[in-house]
Amino acid sequence: MTTFTHETDYLIVGSGAVGMAFADILLTDSDANIMIVDRFHKPGGHWNVAYPFVTLHQPSSFYGVSSRELSKGCIDKVGLNKGLNELASGAEVSAYFDDVMREQFLPSGRVQYFPMCDYKGDGKFVSSLTGETHQVKVNKKTVDATYLNTHVPSTHTPNFSIAADVQFMPLNDLPKVTQPPAGYVVIGGGKTGIDAVLWLLEKNVNPDDIQWIMPRDAWLIDRQNTQPTEEFFVESIGAQAAQMEAIAQSSSVEDMFDRLEKAGVFLRIDTNVQPEMFHGATVSQMELAELRKVKNIIRKGRVTSLESNQIVLEKGTIPTSTNHLHIDCSASALVNLETKPIFEGNLITPQTVRSYQPVFSAAFIAHIELAYPEEVKNKICNVVPLPNTLTDWLRLTAAFMMNQYIWSQDDNLRNWLLKNRLDGFSQLMRSVKDDEVEKQAIIQRLRENAQPAMGKLQQYLAQIQSAAS
Repeated sequence: MTTFTHETDYLIVGSGAVGMAFADILLTDSDANIMIVDRFHKPGGHWNVAYPFVTLHQPSSFYGVSSRELSKGCIDKVGLNKGLNELASGAEVSAYFDDVMREQFLPSGRVQYFPMCDYKGDGKFVSSLTGETHQVKVNKKTVDATYLNTHVPSTHTPNFSIAADVQFMPLNDLPKVTQPPAGYVVIGGGKTGIDAVLWLLEKNVNPDDIQWIMPRDAWLIDRQNTQPTEEFFVESIGAQAAQMEAIAQSSSVEDMFDRLEKAGVFLRIDTNVQPEMFHGATVSQMELAELRKVKNIIRKGRVTSLESNQIVLEKGTIPTSTNHLHIDCSASALVNLETKPIFEGNLITPQTVRSYQPVFSAAFIAHIELAYPEEVKNKICNVVPLPNTLTDWLRLTAAFMMNQYIWSQDDNLRNWLLKNRLDGFSQLMRSVKDDEVEKQAIIQRLRENAQPAMGKLQQYLAQIQSAAS
């Protein structure tokens, strides 16, 4: 089989959202040549295999590449996101990345794109269609944009046994249902489980016909507090100020989460159940009201087996039947909870440097790669870890605040953040006029409580570490 040889400045492995956002900055802010290798047939990563009714969980203006707007600038007028900035559908996101590749990247003459290829390491990749081997000489760096790879239900193998006669499907197949089952069993309490339940309810399924297996309850973010447009300043920046106050005034970790809930920063489905998980999922108040209609929530741990007449869980069993439809939402989107240095010699491994925003983070890291000397890059790009447990929320918040402080000391970085469209909050803060008394008061609260909040977070993390050792 023929081996083809290539030469490029940057080899980017993965054309998902992270790889595309990174490449976009290289293309617009340098004269570098770029080669992108991906296993899918078109760009967009996991969006190629996502369930058909998936949408973004945060406003569209936070997503995509820096040079091209994804949002239409609309406020949703119908549905459970009514009154908030639009959430792009999976189909819209997939088409967007395809357009970016075809209309911006490839016409530049500086981007080579190799879809349907399996990267083997050391600059080598193989075509899944032809078997041809390609070897790349990389003049500058390889970018591993697959480290934050997202698991989705359609490609997920459940970690429990399933009897042959049990009706079982990933939620990708829900729109294919043709006969009403005896009931719906949603397996998984994360973002995917939330989406499955909301979809069923929107399609007029009786809430009493839904069983929701929720191994752990989660703290949720009120989506109203994530809006980056001026009309939501009080909600968005106000929530940030309220978060700093809640942390700063707390007396313990438990008290802190209680204060965060009372301040409207966090939500939970059942106020009588203490959450144990935080994945950064957002919901609107209307969505939360819908989710609360489902009363049959099973809190007996994870599923260990689906049998013909019962579901076996870690902490007990519940009855089921072969006439019930079991919907798999158990795939964890969190693949690599372990962090590693972003810059390591000739390898760049993009990870989150701002909470909940991997795409912004990729663009930011690409900018640092181009604009700063090697010895300071990791100091500017401290990894903000992906959250799973409540302790993780403390860690990510402390890391995020540290990064924000470091960036605020650099005039060039502040200007870059202000101009980059993926950083909506810098522009929102800068837009406040001197005579806008209410907004200025919110900013003052945020600034006054930031340092005390950081002190409390460090105190709690030290206590947790001491207790664990």
